[in-house]
Amino acid sequence: MIGKLFEILTEFVMWVIGGTGVSGVFFLMLAESAAIPIPSEIIMPFSGFLVFEGKMTFMSVFLAGVLGNVVGSLILYYVGYFGGRSFLEKYGKYFLFTHHDLEKTERWFKKYGSSVVLLSRMLPGVRTFISFVPGVAKMNVFKFTAYTFFGCIPWVYALTYTGVKAGENWGMLRPYFEKAEWVMAALIIGGIYWFLKKHLKNK
Repeated sequence: MIGKLFEILTEFVMWVIGGTGVSGVFFLMLAESAAIPIPSEIIMPFSGFLVFEGKMTFMSVFLAGVLGNVVGSLILYYVGYFGGRSFLEKYGKYFLFTHHDLEKTERWFKKYGSSVVLLSRMLPGVRTFISFVPGVAKMNVFKFTAYTFFGCIPWVYALTYTGVKAGENWGMLRPYFEKAEWVMAALIIGGIYWFLKKHLKNK
């Protein structure tokens, strides 16, 4: 199932970037960072392969990836900023998320938020959705943008460089990315299980 999905997404990414070049890299990374499921693990290595072929330059691909990441993250940040709190206060009870949990999360994020934003940019899966939480917590937008910018640089650079080095064999990297996604999915599911167990026990 995951393998088939990766195949479809890979063909879509190749079609978009093949037809639009660097602007396609920017918009695909923007979409990924705005929580649309188009993995950067496909976007940037394929772009690196095109650098290897001489069709694009490394710097243009790298900058497009970073800027797309920042703009997409800001979109999700503002979704959380303007509508996230009211949504959680109104519908959070259906997910066992109480007003106390919201206040606790906001306090925790105000204390550790900068580190979370910075480090989460290098974690598969988590990096896509993390921007919503700083928005809900009303983190300073300039601080959020700066940490997002610097946090995504190693990720974008590493994926692009890997694609360049892999050359025409860039597609062979897919199994490793799939394993990383599975590990992060397992951690997220474990966190959800812990959350549900704790809240159901309290109730």
